[in-house]
Parts: sequence; structure tokens; C-alpha cells
Amino acid sequence: MDNATAVVGVCAVVGGLVFWVADRPWAAVVFRWVPPVLFVYYLPSVLVSLHVLPRQSEGYIWMREVLLPFSLFLLLSTTDLRAVLRVGPKALSVMLAGSVGVIVGGPVAYLLTRSWLPEEAWQGLAALAGSWIGGSGNFAAVKEAVGAPDALVGPLIIVDTAIAYTWMGVLLFLARYQAELDRWNRADTTLLTKLIEKLEQEKKVAPAEVTVPGMLLLIGFGLTGAVGSRRLGEAVYGRVEPWLEQAFPLMAGVFSSYTWMVLVLTTAGAILSLTPVRRIERLGASRLGYSALYVFLASLGAKADLSGLAAAPALLLTGVIWMLIHILFISTAARWLRAPVLLAAAGSQANIGGVATAPVVAAAYHPMMAPLGLLLGIAGYLIGNYGALLCAAFLRYIA
Repeated sequence: MDNATAVVGVCAVVGGLVFWVADRPWAAVVFRWVPPVLFVYYLPSVLVSLHVLPRQSEGYIWMREVLLPFSLFLLLSTTDLRAVLRVGPKALSVMLAGSVGVIVGGPVAYLLTRSWLPEEAWQGLAALAGSWIGGSGNFAAVKEAVGAPDALVGPLIIVDTAIAYTWMGVLLFLARYQAELDRWNRADTTLLTKLIEKLEQEKKVAPAEVTVPGMLLLIGFGLTGAVGSRRLGEAVYGRVEPWLEQAFPLMAGVFSSYTWMVLVLTTAGAILSLTPVRRIERLGASRLGYSALYVFLASLGAKADLSGLAAAPALLLTGVIWMLIHILFISTAARWLRAPVLLAAAGSQANIGGVATAPVVAAAYHPMMAPLGLLLGIAGYLIGNYGALLCAAFLRYIA
């Protein structure tokens, strides 16, 4: 199957069927232990192996460039961001601890495995650090900054994909056990609980009444925000990128047109959330936004290609050790700060997966926390290059 529309349709059917089955009493024995989002994430990869879905498709690109912004615009515009930002300092602190784990973990993992790695491996690992503190834009920028050889890019992408997608799957799985993990970690959930209760109460004040005019209005509103943000992001990119290349070479290549789209969308959504526009929640805006987000999640699973793992065993081992160090740092910070596992999971994904996947993981822990994941992902974009180049300096010193 390579028809883009059909690909989007299959991803939507997968998400719908999973949540429908999860609501059946006879399925409780399974979904008591495994959250539905994990099936939404991994079932498409099974369909790819059965050749029902393709590994690459214009449909996946459309979902990333239109459906995800559509979802985030609806969610941002109807969320009380002022309330969400109250947990911001603790969430940002945990996320930054994860970033330090990436910066420190790279050199440590390299020390343990360098006898099996090529001489120039440190340069490739520095680029991977950029990807693990903010996303693929940072990967490309740091690769050029340290002069990583092109021959390393293919194996590094395999390692990045394998470890990042696997870790995201673990985070989605742990969402089912967040209450137990918070008790074990002695987390202070008071502020987060009050925030969620406040947001839920706002949703209950005017229950969503799904009507045809209302749905049409929401679809038009969401698409206008998504497409408008994309167009404006492209315009800003065209004007700002040449200036960045001259004034701040370190940031050149990081702020792609997609990055600017995210920044424009976030700003517009945040402003609209302070206006009467937020009342469109009464039409079912968040329901539609979450539905689109889960369809996008299915597309992520379809693109998770783990078939090339055997081609780079030494790099894979290095990446696994590196990821374990990141997990150690972010878990220690969460323990020390008594942060809920939701903040640790969103902060970790903001580092490793970036702005496109952090909202998905945050929403898996609680649907109303998707905007928090987006904001943490943007923070990762901003610090990624600096953290990765610091990691590169350590790597070069010990190489």
C-alpha cells in the first residue's frame, strides 16, 4: 500500500480499533497491564512487516506537517497555559538533568566502547548528542560543526532510531503504572493533581456537544492554524536563516522551517488560550485534538525501522550505555526533586525525541499535559546545539 490517503486511513483505523477494544470488558485483562497507546504505537510496525503499510509514504509526511500541528493548535488554544506553566520550573529542571545525562553519558559510553569503534566515532557521537537534546535539526547542525564523516551517518541514524523508538515505547508502557511509580519515588504530586483537577473542572463546566456545525468549525479552525503556522514559519525561515548564518553560525540549520512553524503555532495557540477562543472546547476541540494526536502516534510506529541493528553492534552498545546514563540522571533528578513520573517522562522524551513526540508521551500520562510536552520539546531545540558541542568537546578530549 503506497497511497497516502489510505496510509492515513489505516493509521486512524488502528487507533480507533485499539481504543474501542480497550473499552470492552473482555479486554480488561490485557489493558489492565498494557496501556492502549502502546498498541497504537507498535501495531503499525507489525502492519509494515506484513506489507499492509509502507515504511515510507507521503501520508506520514502529511501527518507530521499538517495533522500534528492541527492537533497541537486545538489543544494549545483550549488549555489554560498559565496553569500548566505552574509545574514548568520543576519539569524544566528534570528535563535539564536529562540533558546533562546526555552530555556526560556520551563520553562515558565512548570510554567504555572505543576499542571497538572507528577512530572518527567521537564526531558521529557528538552529532547524536544533538539529536538526543532536541531533535534531528540539531543532529544535522552539530554534524557539520564537528565535521562528522558521512560514512557514519547511516549507522548513527539506525542507532538513533532503534534506541529512541524503543525508549519511547518504554515510556508509553510506564504510563499505566505512574501512580505506583510516584508512590515508590515519594513524588510530590500535589501541584500536578491540583492542576489536572482544575483543567478537568474547566472541561466539565460546559460538556462538549458534538454537532456537525461544531465539528466543521473545529476542523476549519485547526487546519487554518496548522497551515497558517506552516506558511508563516516558512516565510520567517526564509528571512531569518541567512541572518543566523552570519550572526550566529552555531544556530544555523537548527531552526528549520518546521521549527519556526512550531514556534509560530505555539505562540499563536498560547495567545488564543487567553481569549474567548478557548470556549471552543465546548464544541469538543480537545477530543478532536487528541484523536488527531493518536493517529500521528500510529504513524510514528510505522516508521520505526529496527531491521538494521545488526549492522552497527558496537555503536548500538555505545548508544544503550549512553541511554542508561541519561535514564540514571533523569531518574535521580526526579527522585531528588520528588517530581511525578509524568514530568520525568515528558522531560526525557523532550530530550531524546524532540518537539514532535514529547506531547504524545505527555498526553499518554494525562491527555491535558500535551502542551507541557510541547513546551519542553521547544526548550530542547533551544539548548540542543550548545549541549551537544559541550559533549563534543569532552569526546574530543578523550579521543
